[in-house]
Amino acid sequence: MKNDKMKNQYRVNEQIRVREVRVVSEDGAEVMPTRKALDLARQQGVDLVEISPNAQPPVCRLIDYSKFLYQQKKRQKELKQKQVKQEVKEIRFGPQTDDHDYQFKLKHAKEFLEEGNKVRAYVFFKGRSILFKEQGEVLLLRFAADLEDFGKVEQLPRLEGKKMFLFIAPKKAGVAKQSQQKRDKLAAEAARKQADKEMQQEEAPRDGGLFANAINGADALKKLTEE
Repeated sequence: MKNDKMKNQYRVNEQIRVREVRVVSEDGAEVMPTRKALDLARQQGVDLVEISPNAQPPVCRLIDYSKFLYQQKKRQKELKQKQVKQEVKEIRFGPQTDDHDYQFKLKHAKEFLEEGNKVRAYVFFKGRSILFKEQGEVLLLRFAADLEDFGKVEQLPRLEGKKMFLFIAPKKAGVAKQSQQKRDKLAAEAARKQADKEMQQEEAPRDGGLFANAINGADALKKLTEE
């Protein structure tokens, strides 16, 4: 069925009814009367195939029609194989992700981007860990900076419910890498967020851990407002 459809796309031999054609070959191209081109095709034992009907005059090739159709089908198959089906791959972090787990997920993200897929990285805040969303933002900014050579940020870290998302798209072939200045900017932003977080932790009470510190701080603030 597909072959029949492809056959109908081209006019061959006596189906070509224009006065003259441009015949292309390995030796070049020559404009000649269609009748002369048909005579040449017969002499060579091949067909006159119209490959560009909208050109002035139409462009034709001297080639066996079955061979021509095979070449076209093969070319279409190769083009289809080269087309990359883009998918969105997810990378999930926790706010307390350790470096080993981070590097493992970073490696997978690089592979996803090199394959032409998008990456949606997110930090899931469980329970009261949402109080420390800045820590998740620092993590995602670092992630974006580490993937600078492999993809471009489509969406900076954004909190949606209990998840903070970062979207990264693969770089197109031939596109130059982003400037070192932009890369340094992302790294500096992550470092600034990290420094702010550490400063807040140092200023907070140390007994009871991070969650307890947040609760103690909230209780202290409540007492001050009541007084």
